[in-house]
Amino acid sequence: MEFTGDELAGVVDLFGGLTHDELSEALAELAYRQGEGYDASAFEDPIDEAIKAYYLVAVDPDALGAAVTEPLLLAGPLAFPTLPTDARDLPHILDVETRTVSTEVVGPAVVEMFREDAMAAIEADDTERIDTLLDASYELEPWAGVTVEGIREELAGATQTN
Repeated sequence: MEFTGDELAGVVDLFGGLTHDELSEALAELAYRQGEGYDASAFEDPIDEAIKAYYLVAVDPDALGAAVTEPLLLAGPLAFPTLPTDARDLPHILDVETRTVSTEVVGPAVVEMFREDAMAAIEADDTERIDTLLDASYELEPWAGVTVEGIREELAGATQTN
């Protein structure tokens, strides 16, 4: 079963945040309910792709001040969270507490991840990635209540030199 980035964000948003393993388990449960095999490992790559595309963000536990010991996935700045079929049943199926995480609290950590991502794309001269990040920069600001104008200017400058 395939899920869109928006659907992954919808599942994460339903709980306020999930670890990578919790999201994999939730997706496997949804696939099983649709008549497919239960295989949480089948969703590793789609989750990683959603993180790379900023449909999800993986926030380090230190930035959260929450009782988690591994990164927490949140609906990212490019997501329009949408619940896949049967997702509303997940809180009754999974043993996962609902979490409340403010994007403004984790915003600085996400901006730092974004900055590193942008610098890596510029260094690699990856024009496709630069364009994706340039678009994402406009959504990141209102999502996290931050300014990334400097990063955006560096990304835009890199596209002009190519």
